[in-house]
Amino acid sequence: MARDFTVAEAIELQRVGCLHAGSPLYGRLLEGMAVDHAAGGLTARLLDPYPGRPVHDALPLRMLGAVHRIVLEGRAPDLARFYPSAGGTDTDDPVPALLAVLEAHEDEVRRGLDRGVQTNEVGRAAVLAPGFALVARRGGLPLRLREVGSSAGLLLRWDAYSYRVGDQELGDPHSPLVFTDSWVEPPPDLRGAVVVADRKGVDPAPIDASSADGQLTLLSFVWPDQVHRLERLRAALAVAVDHPVTIDVGDAGPWVEQELRTTPRTAEDRADPMEGVTTVVYHSIVLQYVPPESRRRMRAALDRAGAAARPSAPVAWLRMEPAGPVADLRLTWWPGGVETRLATCGYHGTEVHWLVGPD
Repeated sequence: MARDFTVAEAIELQRVGCLHAGSPLYGRLLEGMAVDHAAGGLTARLLDPYPGRPVHDALPLRMLGAVHRIVLEGRAPDLARFYPSAGGTDTDDPVPALLAVLEAHEDEVRRGLDRGVQTNEVGRAAVLAPGFALVARRGGLPLRLREVGSSAGLLLRWDAYSYRVGDQELGDPHSPLVFTDSWVEPPPDLRGAVVVADRKGVDPAPIDASSADGQLTLLSFVWPDQVHRLERLRAALAVAVDHPVTIDVGDAGPWVEQELRTTPRTAEDRADPMEGVTTVVYHSIVLQYVPPESRRRMRAALDRAGAAARPSAPVAWLRMEPAGPVADLRLTWWPGGVETRLATCGYHGTEVHWLVGPD
């Protein structure tokens, strides 16, 4: 069995990751946290007792998210001057101000460590959307969307955003959130109308994207010097208010089993819910957070539904998940169970390299 990482190793891994992903501010703050932790300071007092796996649980980002929330609420002006998300432009050393916030708000930060990181990165919609377009063209049917790990459901609302490639456009042309530059050459094929018959998601702890508290939570987990991501998120939150979605509280495996049932649910309901639609189970940067047994049950449910799939009721499994230094987008299609690697991309939905030609 692989050993668990230490807190110090988790801080260092996250520091490198933030620098690689274009957040020098968090890189510097994590460097300061590492020094403070090594000296047995407040960082050690807060993080060392945490009962979990510090890398898997994104413990350093939980701490920084709790601090960012305080900054966004206007309660840490000395630190806010370093945070572009709060209008800050100071490029001096932010670490003393960070440690002062940890000292002043220790109990609140400690509570924040119990809150899982949920960025619900809306940039990933630019990766998934061409996949939905391909699925719609292939099946020729409306889509029945089922998202695993929905968080606030921003990617359940993917068709309420606009995607433009040359003279092609997908989604809502009047949306405040427009994607035009997420793809590198050759761009994806966005042809064809995509009709969503219905949509539903599941998450262990869904966030209400239409509430002020939910919006603040989502904003707090975006790295504060990545202004473009914050702008996209704010646009998506504006869309969320007018586009409610259903997100069940639950575990992925049993939920997918339930949603992929093809038998009548009651004696009165004799319709097959999967007939006349393409059922699409999808997720993005989620699987590492799903317990192994739940993943097994989800995959088994997909295989069973795939074995029963037919041209009038196809099943698609669309997922964007880690593939080393990048993520990739894969599609498995039933009938047939053929898997295709559709794209590679950055973890936040940038630099999307589309790998398949037009149908």
